[in-house]
Amino acid sequence: MSSVEVGEAISQTHREEWARVVASLTRRFGDLDIAEEAAAEAFATAVERWPADGLPPNPGAWLTTTANRKAIDRIRREHKRDDKHKEAQIFYQEDPPEPVGTIDDDRLRLIFTCCHPALALESRVALTLRLVGGLTVAEIARALLVHESTVGQRITRAKAKITATNIPYRVPSGADLPARVSGVLAVLFLVFNEGYLATGSGTDPLRHELTAEAIRLARLLRALMPYDGEVAGLLALMLLIEARSSARVSAGGELVSLGEQDRGSWDAALVAEGHRLMRERLAAGVAPGRYQILAAINAVHTSARDARDTDWSQVLTLYDQLVHLDRSPIVALNRAIAVAELDGPGVALPAVELLEDDLDGYHAYHATRADLLRRLGRDQEARAAYGSAIELAGNVAERAALARRRDQLR
Repeated sequence: MSSVEVGEAISQTHREEWARVVASLTRRFGDLDIAEEAAAEAFATAVERWPADGLPPNPGAWLTTTANRKAIDRIRREHKRDDKHKEAQIFYQEDPPEPVGTIDDDRLRLIFTCCHPALALESRVALTLRLVGGLTVAEIARALLVHESTVGQRITRAKAKITATNIPYRVPSGADLPARVSGVLAVLFLVFNEGYLATGSGTDPLRHELTAEAIRLARLLRALMPYDGEVAGLLALMLLIEARSSARVSAGGELVSLGEQDRGSWDAALVAEGHRLMRERLAAGVAPGRYQILAAINAVHTSARDARDTDWSQVLTLYDQLVHLDRSPIVALNRAIAVAELDGPGVALPAVELLEDDLDGYHAYHATRADLLRRLGRDQEARAAYGSAIELAGNVAERAALARRRDQLR
């Protein structure tokens, strides 16, 4: 069995067996906290051992048995700890209690564990998205704009390096967090993006369970690393995007563009929280990173009461800063959209078409090009571009909106 298949089995088992294992342990030991912690330890053990040892014949039974052993070990340790604690109090009455650990949340702990800095960033992101984020290989490939085989190879290479170099799967200490946080941020952002606009044709356009979980984990990460600007930036970015979710899909099932959304339906509390985080980062006087700049761009959009009031000059300035940090073709595409709003579609179109080699398989590239051609009155070319975008778009709401725009052409 390949590493990809093992990863899929682990994620599937986690989804299907987690509640059952916790319920079983709770009935046996009468303690929900012990049950949940034992189940988390069993899953972490599966992440470590299954890729090397192979998938057991009955993964659910293996997980249940391992969790039972973990619970029993924990109970034994607790009893011994109580006795030793009483003895220690005789001599060290004023000593503070031992900390329970740096990361209290099970899923966030697993993400940090998988994001080991010895692995290439692209490999640790793919591995973590698969094992912990629960995304399919196809969803990861679409999120990263690569082929499914490439994702499979990255996961396989990561597993092979873990085995060959004996990289330990352990809960990282506080000193380990800065070296791993970039991978964690990338994982959370990609999980959020898949929820905010699902790429699969067989899913709902918006997957609120993914965006809610990404935001929950980002809040925990913010509490864990309160002085990290990029952590604050990612949380602000998520909040400002999530605030618009209720206006994203029309009653007829079409994706609604930012300029056409009903801004009165945006979540004002989330917008205010996102803006507050950005003001705090601005006051810090530190050069912003990628997520902070993306959040600032969204802050500009959510500050405008009407789409016509958008400060596109400021948006373009922010994109000019971003291209120095992130030279990806996606950033260049979004910058060209801001150029179109300031200088017109005729100026932006050549910049967009320069990206064809990199983004020919990306539906948003063709959709952007189609819109610029439409605005220039080149309807026949725009129709063909819309057709390419529709073929590549996986989301049904996106396809419906693109089809409507194409059919409105002369």
